[in-house]
Amino acid sequence: MSAVNPVQRSSDACDLAPGYIRAIAPYQPGKPISELAREFNLDPDSIIKLASNENPLGVSPLAMQAMQLAIADLARYPDGNGFELKQAIVRTFGVAMPQVVLGNGSNDVLDMAARAFLAPGVEAIYSQHAFAVYPIATQTIGAKGVAVPARNFGHDLDAMLKAVTAQTRVIFIANPNNPTGTLLRGEELLRFLRAVPASVIVVLDEAYNEYLEPGLKTDSIGWLAQFPNLVVTRTFSKAYGLAGLRVGYALGHEAVIDLMNRVRQPFNVNSISLAAAAAALDDREFVRRSYELNATGMRQITQGLAKLGLDYIPSFGNFLSFKAGDAAKVFQQLLRRGVIVRPVAGYGMPGYLRVSTGLESENQRFLDALKASLAE
Repeated sequence: MSAVNPVQRSSDACDLAPGYIRAIAPYQPGKPISELAREFNLDPDSIIKLASNENPLGVSPLAMQAMQLAIADLARYPDGNGFELKQAIVRTFGVAMPQVVLGNGSNDVLDMAARAFLAPGVEAIYSQHAFAVYPIATQTIGAKGVAVPARNFGHDLDAMLKAVTAQTRVIFIANPNNPTGTLLRGEELLRFLRAVPASVIVVLDEAYNEYLEPGLKTDSIGWLAQFPNLVVTRTFSKAYGLAGLRVGYALGHEAVIDLMNRVRQPFNVNSISLAAAAAALDDREFVRRSYELNATGMRQITQGLAKLGLDYIPSFGNFLSFKAGDAAKVFQQLLRRGVIVRPVAGYGMPGYLRVSTGLESENQRFLDALKASLAE
């Protein structure tokens, strides 16, 4: 009997995976500080990372205290139902407990929506230049993704509505949008929701909601009573400073959330994350400081880009996409200077880079490094 080549056997097994899985382009996260330090032999403490829309203030103090208390019980499985965090969400937003599903970051709940409502042969709609997780989650199920051309780098709701067919099951909308930072106003969204067939789930991704001026926020959670097909997703990774813990949530009609819970992995949110998020939700002072720092940082960066003569897309998040000419070259030059930003060529924006707002000193370091990089 001839020996079987293990490499050949592995290849044969991979060939049996569905074609739509093998065709997925994996999500590319922002470059970690440790990786850049190794790549260019830089001191990690000299590097600033403004690539992943993280909170430069760090972790909510109340969340830090809650994490320290939770450590003592790590030998136990987490509460699979996340009762205390759900209770905090219910108390904050006035929803019922069965209207809440928790996720390992909001990416997880976005994926749950896809797994609960999509299947091979049906469609999901999302905008050009929208969050990369939408097409990935759609393709993972074997459903067809329909990317509707953007309007001024934002969602064209009229065109998205025209794209709805009998096969449409889910529409993903990011508001504010990532990576462009564009915002849909409440009246636009309401008109859209009223026109979408009740059989189509509309997932409204509000990961950056806490960075909006009060007058720009919509009553999206209040709309849940009017639109049973609406799902609102949010995260603790941004304004609450818990990106490393991966915890998010979705709110919706009880029947919709029940289906999402059925595809949720058991214990998908760990004990530390549950405790930290529940505490962070009550830390309104930390969120206020995060909002104010972001507003100040956005003014600093936009003014700096204007002085450099660079165009940018006005943003309502904690990041900004700007036109950088040979963006790939500028990105590499910034890396060599110890500044990490985010290329967005994969979003159909090859001439742009995205930068997160940081501390005042970090924003200035970025602007100085950008000026030097453009001069080379």
